Amino acid sequence: MTRPAPSPVRVGISHCLLGAPVRHDGGHKLDAELTDALGSRVEWVPLCPEVEANFGVPRDAMHLADDAAAPRLLTVPSRRDMTDRMRRYTVQRLRDLRTLNLSGCVFKSRSPSCGIRDVPVFTRDSNLLGHGRGLFAEAFQQAFPLMPVEDEERLRDRSTRDHFLERVFGYHRRQCREEQASPPPSPD
Repeated sequence: MTRPAPSPVRVGISHCLLGAPVRHDGGHKLDAELTDALGSRVEWVPLCPEVEANFGVPRDAMHLADDAAAPRLLTVPSRRDMTDRMRRYTVQRLRDLRTLNLSGCVFKSRSPSCGIRDVPVFTRDSNLLGHGRGLFAEAFQQAFPLMPVEDEERLRDRSTRDHFLERVFGYHRRQCREEQASPPPSPD
């Protein structure tokens, strides 16, 4: 009897970090050090909430505003509120991501959609109000509370990167054990 092929270790990543021109100005934030260090060990699953929610490229820049505890996603300088559109997209995308068996995720730091910490939140008149998390990243972390998550800035530190990889592979091993322990679906 042959063993099934091991499932790949899939890690979500903000698409701009892979060099895709998905930023509001059509640019990218390629992080070659990150992709070189981890790319041979994981299968990347690109994520870009703003593009996937059909905000387009190019598009107005956005920031979080109004309330540090429950910020709104507003375009700059037109102040269009994109919060509800992002939340609708997020609900569907998180459902889809559950089927991909991700074992970790790397988000773009300080992004209003993807930042996992230190995302600036502004008042309506553009004064700094505080800091929070990007809307998509916050929902992602609530949906997958045990999954290893990091941003590219922290992963520049080798020991942080090594620890992240250990957590990703540990999470993946647990997923594989759970998959093997669950009974196969019954034919309908």
